[in-house]
Amino acid sequence: MAEMAAAGQPSSPSSFELASGKSLEWNALRACVSACVGGDGDSLAAFAGRCDWNGLLDLAERHAVVPLLAAAVQRLPGELVPPAIRTHLAERTRAQVLVTLRMSAELLRITQVFAAGGVGVLAVKGPALALEGYGDAAMRSYGDLDLLVRDGDIARATQLMLDAGYDAEIPLHAIAAGKIPGQYSFRRRDAGLLVELHNDRTMRYYPRTLPIETWFARATRVRLEDREIPTPAREHHLILVCVHGAKHFWERLLWIADVAALASHGAGQAALRWELVAQSAKEAGAETMLHGGLLLAAQVLQARLPAEILARARADAAARAMTEQVARWLPEAGEPAPGLLGRALFRARMRGGGASGARYFLRLLFSPTEEDWDAAAREPGSFLDVVKRPFRLAKKHGAGGKR
Repeated sequence: MAEMAAAGQPSSPSSFELASGKSLEWNALRACVSACVGGDGDSLAAFAGRCDWNGLLDLAERHAVVPLLAAAVQRLPGELVPPAIRTHLAERTRAQVLVTLRMSAELLRITQVFAAGGVGVLAVKGPALALEGYGDAAMRSYGDLDLLVRDGDIARATQLMLDAGYDAEIPLHAIAAGKIPGQYSFRRRDAGLLVELHNDRTMRYYPRTLPIETWFARATRVRLEDREIPTPAREHHLILVCVHGAKHFWERLLWIADVAALASHGAGQAALRWELVAQSAKEAGAETMLHGGLLLAAQVLQARLPAEILARARADAAARAMTEQVARWLPEAGEPAPGLLGRALFRARMRGGGASGARYFLRLLFSPTEEDWDAAAREPGSFLDVVKRPFRLAKKHGAGGKR
């Protein structure tokens, strides 16, 4: 026990065990995912013989971790898993491999298009994250491709996507007007493909402007099929995953698994440079989001973190308050969804609470995206766009619901 404490092994996460009416299936799912991200998977066999496997499958679907469930089940003795469940998971694994091959081929094509067009690009989340964190592009669910480009390159990148056969959801005249969407979405409807471009201005949930030149300077490459693709350093990717998870209120176990996978020192992976992680979080003003993600990885998935890093996360009162909120909705994949007050408190805590948290919340509240745009306005930051946003959000989330 002393050795595990020195390695940063957390205490029993009772709030995450008991918050769900399906506690047995929830704990079984946690054990499955933990076994795949460097945590303690020894308890998996104990759950396997007692849980409702159909309920477990449903929960895994809602948390987008079916590939991790399938990988964990392969480690169990045959008699512990119903044959129908093994067959279903084998079929899902084959389907995921086919999706991964298709998405990977498209990612390679697009990065080649951008390289030929002289536009720098970094692949984030999706296959790149799966490779960096899990060592296998098929071990993570994803339905689109995400790429990071510089703001100054967005018009050129949009044209390259159009030339590559995609339809742009953000028109060129809006880009020329300086409007900033939540992301620049592109679809190939004939192939059912979705690609989203992000830049240092669309990453609005970063408290400070994303230091994109630093990201490009420290970028690494991961091998996909027979080629390499550019992706952020693992330390930067960890910050991005924590910001993304906090943005979505940590409603899916997948995002916590991503944190645990990137933070772990798996086979073939270089040790994470924690000093660079801390520096990157400070540069982005995302220390509390990082601490919240690390606390969740430790408490929910028993991720082994360095004792000093875990102690620093536990000392962050706003991060602890965030995880207490998450405990209310995480086991049921975001149900019930937080209402207006809960959302506001969570957003303020993402920045550490206090005056900084209030300023961060207000900036998000009055930063319009494409859902708020006045179609007739051509100038960026239209007054109507800004004014409409709080009312739209109140209507959308006023009853605690979500789309």
